[in-house]
Amino acid sequence: MTTPEVTFVGTATTVLRIGGFTLLTDPNFLHRGQRAYLGRGLWSKRSTDPALTIPELPALDAVVLSHLHGDHFDRVARRGLDRSLPILTTPQAERKLRRWGFGAAEGLPTWRAYELHRGDETLRLTALPGRHGPGLLDRALPDVMGSLIDLEQGGERRFRLYVTGDTLRRPQLAEIPARFPDIDAMLIHLGGTRIAGILLTMDARQGADVVELIRPRLTVPIHYDDYPVFRSPLRHFVEEARRRGFAGRVRTVSRGETVPLTP
Repeated sequence: MTTPEVTFVGTATTVLRIGGFTLLTDPNFLHRGQRAYLGRGLWSKRSTDPALTIPELPALDAVVLSHLHGDHFDRVARRGLDRSLPILTTPQAERKLRRWGFGAAEGLPTWRAYELHRGDETLRLTALPGRHGPGLLDRALPDVMGSLIDLEQGGERRFRLYVTGDTLRRPQLAEIPARFPDIDAMLIHLGGTRIAGILLTMDARQGADVVELIRPRLTVPIHYDDYPVFRSPLRHFVEEARRRGFAGRVRTVSRGETVPLTP
């Protein structure tokens, strides 16, 4: 088996190469100065450039979309992505994507799985719980899912990746390690997004709590500095990881860099 690896494009956009499969996560291809629509009349101007454009992407097997926000699926992605690609996402996002012409969009209720097959390899993606906002505010935000990606070869599991999506630390996340122990790697969405002072994505402290809950062998932080609404910089998470004693299991990645997803 080739070593699983991630290329960080920016925000929560990555290219994942796992076994013989290539996935794109949360496609955000706006450039610096362009505005992402966050819903409810809210916009945020991007502070960075993506490391790749859509024409520069490798051949893809599927897109994994945690939720339908403008910094996760933007107008560039809507215009430029192949509309025949499977997009694995929430049932709520599936309905809108299909109206936009993405006929292979597949909405996965929590704990539901979708499989891709190639030769003796199976890539299984399972939708995991996530909550974008606190309390009743969550109802005003798009549904969000985490994703568990399992690679099996010859019927045996070879690799397990958890992608958190834009969730806060919430009690329902405790069911993830109970159902799916032995997580090899985690892509964690951080940033400490705040709008009107309300925390909407994990900051350094919540992110560290989730690392201690999930106990992955490796954590790769993403989604931390691309928009002004991100208020908790990467260095805060790295400092918190050092303080709690798990910094050796954190691997940071720069935009445009490709790193292995093994410790």
